[in-house]
Amino acid sequence: MFKFSRFAAVVKARNLEFFRDKSSLAWNILFPVLLLVIFSFAFSGEGRGVYKVGVITAMAESSENVHPFMQTKYIDFVHYEQLDKAMLKLDQHGIDMIIDSAAKQYWVNEQSPKSYMVEKIFVHDADGLNRMVTTGEPIRYIDWVLPGIFGMNMMFSCLFGVGYVIVRYRKNSVLKRLKATPLSALEFISAQLLSRLFIVLFMVSVVYIGCNFFFDFIMHGSYLNLFLIAIVGAMSLISLGLLISTRSKSQELVGGLLNMATWPMMLLSGVWFSLEGAPQFVQNIAEVFPLTHLVSAARSIITEGATLQDVSYQFAVLLSMTAICLILSAKLFSWDGDR
Repeated sequence: MFKFSRFAAVVKARNLEFFRDKSSLAWNILFPVLLLVIFSFAFSGEGRGVYKVGVITAMAESSENVHPFMQTKYIDFVHYEQLDKAMLKLDQHGIDMIIDSAAKQYWVNEQSPKSYMVEKIFVHDADGLNRMVTTGEPIRYIDWVLPGIFGMNMMFSCLFGVGYVIVRYRKNSVLKRLKATPLSALEFISAQLLSRLFIVLFMVSVVYIGCNFFFDFIMHGSYLNLFLIAIVGAMSLISLGLLISTRSKSQELVGGLLNMATWPMMLLSGVWFSLEGAPQFVQNIAEVFPLTHLVSAARSIITEGATLQDVSYQFAVLLSMTAICLILSAKLFSWDGDR
């Protein structure tokens, strides 16, 4: 039977263990700050010189093979089903032009140099489309990459902070001693989840608030919605770390498994670059990773002002991943490890 007093005792012990480890505490604070400083200098210009053109889906379905402009080299064409979403990207300089052949219109951003250049290329193949204009200041790269940096930091803290700790406990016979107490596997796993969740959210909040004084991050959405997404995202990553470390007592094996989980997420979850326009099979692979949904939802809230309803799909996926991994962790958990 689940008993709260035992659960709370394990949470308190784990929190004290973390905060007394000064080197680990310092690394969790300095690592995301260092990345933010590097990217603020490295990408403080116009950014990458790749042209992107938004194409309303109706055009993509009916005219892609016949419209001459769609065959232009060195331009990425990104398909959108909704015009308002494409317009937001154009306003923020995320794309350089929108084409809607069904409405016989195309849009450019008069404040975007790349939008000006793309229009010069397009005007020869305009095919009777009417010119429409919009204006808007660009989103800085540091604002765009912010959710990815914090998401990646949360990923490492959640996976390695839980996986290595449990394996160390098992290897040092700490779990064998706990097995002799009334503490159940569910209580222990739940306590590890809550402890790491508190640590991760506390550290991310401290770093965000501190860096915000220097970088003045944009926020178009609600901080409460962002915090809720951070909670479910961290829970899904922690539960994945618990699942990976349920049985083994080998730090080398668990380290390899954790690296096998983190590197694909770091490369394919939209941390450093947008997956819009990427091959469909790459986007399908990315859907498997919890970090993809965490970064996508957080970025939508920060840069687009999305509500919880707008990111309900990502929210539901993260909750589902959390529940599945926790149930499997409780079922497969071993106090002694595989023999």
